[in-house]
Amino acid sequence: MSTVADKLAKKSTHKTSAKQVRLRLVYVDFWSAVKLSFLAAVVMAVVTIVTFFLIYMVVSATGLVGKADELFKSISDGGIALSSIIGLPQVMAMAAIVAILNLVVVTVLGAVVAGIYNLAVKITGGLLIGFTSN
Repeated sequence: MSTVADKLAKKSTHKTSAKQVRLRLVYVDFWSAVKLSFLAAVVMAVVTIVTFFLIYMVVSATGLVGKADELFKSISDGGIALSSIIGLPQVMAMAAIVAILNLVVVTVLGAVVAGIYNLAVKITGGLLIGFTSN
């Protein structure tokens, strides 16, 4: 009984006409890494804002804010109204703050990772990558 692994091993023994190239990645351009990490951070910021909005809408629609408001009023003898603290404008402002902080952190992190990789290449010689043409 042959397994899938045996069939794949037999297929890999056949000669192919594809040319294989092995390249070594020895440098990551700093500005390219910054631009790519900034683009990824912008996408994450949009996802963060939309997620905050959707979560607030679900929590608001289920009445969880109202029940928590009643709990806070009973604990504080009516002194604190949670509904005045947690509203859509406050939630969206918090989402914007989190998105902007993520934007800065992810962009800086991308630059730092590129710099660390470029320093590590001097010790390790780089990352060996194999390519083939079909």
